[in-house]
Amino acid sequence: MSAPPLFSREFIDDPYPAYAWLREHAPVHKTRLPNGVEAYLVTRYDDVRAVLADPRLSKNAASSFPGWKPGRTGIPGEHRSGIAAHLLNLDPPDHTRLRRLVSKAFTPRRVADFEPRIAHIADSLLDAAFAGAEEDEATAVDLIRGYAFPLPVIVICEMLGVPPEDQPIFHEWANGMADRSGPRGGVGRSVKRVRGYLKEIIHKKRLALPADPAEDDLLSALIRASDHGEHLTEDEAAAMAFILLFAGFETTVNLIGNGTLALLTHPEQLAKLQADPGLLEAAVEELLRFDGPVEFGTWRFTTEPVTVAGVAIPAGEPVLAVLAAADRDPARFTDPDALDLSRDEGGNLALGHGIHFCLGAPLARLEGRIAFERLFTRYPDLALAVPARRLRWHSGLIMRGLHELPVRTSSPVRPDQPAD
Repeated sequence: MSAPPLFSREFIDDPYPAYAWLREHAPVHKTRLPNGVEAYLVTRYDDVRAVLADPRLSKNAASSFPGWKPGRTGIPGEHRSGIAAHLLNLDPPDHTRLRRLVSKAFTPRRVADFEPRIAHIADSLLDAAFAGAEEDEATAVDLIRGYAFPLPVIVICEMLGVPPEDQPIFHEWANGMADRSGPRGGVGRSVKRVRGYLKEIIHKKRLALPADPAEDDLLSALIRASDHGEHLTEDEAAAMAFILLFAGFETTVNLIGNGTLALLTHPEQLAKLQADPGLLEAAVEELLRFDGPVEFGTWRFTTEPVTVAGVAIPAGEPVLAVLAAADRDPARFTDPDALDLSRDEGGNLALGHGIHFCLGAPLARLEGRIAFERLFTRYPDLALAVPARRLRWHSGLIMRGLHELPVRTSSPVRPDQPAD
């Protein structure tokens, strides 16, 4: 039996039938990716979890993949911009050292303390996005452009300590990094500009810290972070700030967009959530599992022959763990193609597993919870403005997200006005 077509427009719109076939018939499947690289796709939950934690699979393409060339794998432009030495591209002991240092700055407490500010930003964005739609029910609002995209960009800018006057250009660069459909090289140019800006602002903050040790933004915390006398260099701090921005904002954009679409196309589940706000945390986990923001785990490369599900993978081969396929595996989840906000099975792999588990997971979950709570509290009758089949999905590897999400509403609830 031949595998179904992968990476076609039909697959991009709905990859889950193909993943079901692969799980059953070819759980480790070698295929040519759209960028021309041949890689092994791993699709069953237990195998994906094992691959994500296997030390024989390296994250360092330059040293592990004989066919490596800058730009073939990873984030476009990161090597040419000198910003590739971040957590997604490193193995222990370098990864261990840097993650330990970054974790001292990017703490759960820092994330939790930002909750009121995230809620305020969410309400401000909703005010602006729906300003015209509240007077005219025919007006559609693109929830990606007006809400899902700017929310995490503003949040990470403020957390990093980017001055307010610089944030508009930062938003422009973030948009350039997320736009896979623009001119060739556009993502790389945006990456280079962000890298240059981060290095400059980190250098300024490092010089200013002795005179102003009270600075409490994330960049200042990264500069101060130490462990047994070790500190991040300015280049390392810039690389860490860059990956927090790049991986963090796009993950949250897709979580909010994909999750909102899932709720709007499953009205019985949305009604359950609106009737019981206590389900919010469980709802975020189920939305991550059902149609998560990260379709593939980031690139890994075998450093020696590895056997997965009976398939021998030679050394020096790219391997992609398909998180989206694993999180719909019926061997792990009951009725996995159903959205069930009451599901209590846990254990989704949407944000990874092992030593490379997403460092920004607490922030993404918090932003998602606040974004859904504010959106559906203020706009309880929110509805799609176009049929779901007409929505377009991004075609790049790794991330899964919508180009746009047009919605309408007719009965908004103001932030200080209780819902019925």
